[in-house]
Amino acid sequence: MQIRTRNLYLIPYLTWILLFVVAPILLIVYYSFFNVDGHFTLGNYQKFFTPVYLKMTLSSFWYALLITGISLLIAYPTAYWLTKTKHKQLWLLLIILPSWINLLLKAYAFLGIFGTYGPTNKLLESLGIGTQQILFTDFSFLFVSVYIFIPFMILPIYNALEEMNHSLLDAANDLGASQWTTFRRIIFPLTLDGVKSGCQAVFIPALSLFMITRLVAGNRVITLGTAIEQHFLVTQDWGMGATIAVFLIIAMAFIMMLTRKRK
Repeated sequence: MQIRTRNLYLIPYLTWILLFVVAPILLIVYYSFFNVDGHFTLGNYQKFFTPVYLKMTLSSFWYALLITGISLLIAYPTAYWLTKTKHKQLWLLLIILPSWINLLLKAYAFLGIFGTYGPTNKLLESLGIGTQQILFTDFSFLFVSVYIFIPFMILPIYNALEEMNHSLLDAANDLGASQWTTFRRIIFPLTLDGVKSGCQAVFIPALSLFMITRLVAGNRVITLGTAIEQHFLVTQDWGMGATIAVFLIIAMAFIMMLTRKRK
């Protein structure tokens, strides 16, 4: 009876997965076998392995890796500091709050902040440096991307640090371990699952960015996400866009397997 009831509860979940996960993936795979004229072809997959798309793939992975690495370098000390503060909930709220704002609004806000007549250039002028071209550069793209994704890196690391058995730190201190040794041998290994979850939450969406590359980087940064947008909305070559999406799905699945929790 309990098994039958449990199976009934699974029906909405399985229906959701089939309709909004499995079906779209199958549809993408289906479209990838057709050219712009609607004829069946394997040419899209051959075209993907040309230098243009391979360079674009490497660029996407490189920028996603940079965004993830910078986010991790900032997020880990921040999460550790949060565990030591008195007003943890307030600081967590301030970190989470920007993620409630629409992504497009945040991107447009940085257009004003980094613009020629924006506050950043005003500050540089007051310091005697002069007006600089900040928008439409790699720096602006990385800065805005890290700003957007960093809450998703901080939260899992913070949770891992909070759940850690702190008596182990006392034991390490009693045995004369230095702070670096304690971090390297105890803290980091015990919070590695949180780091993996954070990297997964940042790297996967960073791999397919397209709106920030257009608005903030001015299409100077070309990623696979940008290529998919162009093929679906501009060139109307849905087959090639779907082919790129298939490889993105494979890459994301591989990353999820690589960063999954192991017993």
